[in-house]
Amino acid sequence: MLAVQNNNWTKENAKEQFVDLTQKLDIQHTFSFEEAWDFVENKRKQEEFQKLVSSFEEAATNHKRSLGKDLHKVNPTKHSFVDGQYIREIFNPAGIVLVTKIHAKDHPFFLMKGEMSILTKEGTQRIKAPYQGITKAGTKRIIYTHSDCIFTTIHRTDCLTVDEVENEVIAKSFDDLILSAPETKHLENLIKELEGTKCLL
Repeated sequence: MLAVQNNNWTKENAKEQFVDLTQKLDIQHTFSFEEAWDFVENKRKQEEFQKLVSSFEEAATNHKRSLGKDLHKVNPTKHSFVDGQYIREIFNPAGIVLVTKIHAKDHPFFLMKGEMSILTKEGTQRIKAPYQGITKAGTKRIIYTHSDCIFTTIHRTDCLTVDEVENEVIAKSFDDLILSAPETKHLENLIKELEGTKCLL
């Protein structure tokens, strides 16, 4: 229960109100103030980044030098299927700016060649091959390639075509994201408790 009435409220103001209303309304929470605060702050940051990256993607798409549907000519992709896994190897030439799709599921990625800067909601990171990492569900990136790059992702799937895999592992919008069951259950409980009060997030 965080009743933040304006953007000038501090964490201390919110905690004071949380404790006060919890006592007045005799509420037994399944979450702490810190969990509620982190949830709200993370949601705000996520929404701000989503707006930023969507605006950037629209501007880039409409830019006179945008490759649009011709991107595949400079950005060839190799698709492989093996034993319930889909492997996607993408060549990204030097000096290109890319906006990725929205990833619906967690999966590993590998920068096999080159160097790139990646902007996500966590900030900007410059990585150089060889590099491996985990893409979390909900990730959408802005990438700048400092040199020719080969970027590989691996996805667990029973699908057998690229279109089927993309329907499974890529979200059409941020609203379509499917979170893992434990996270969904925890967030659903938190949201139910917050919605059960007369306070606003």
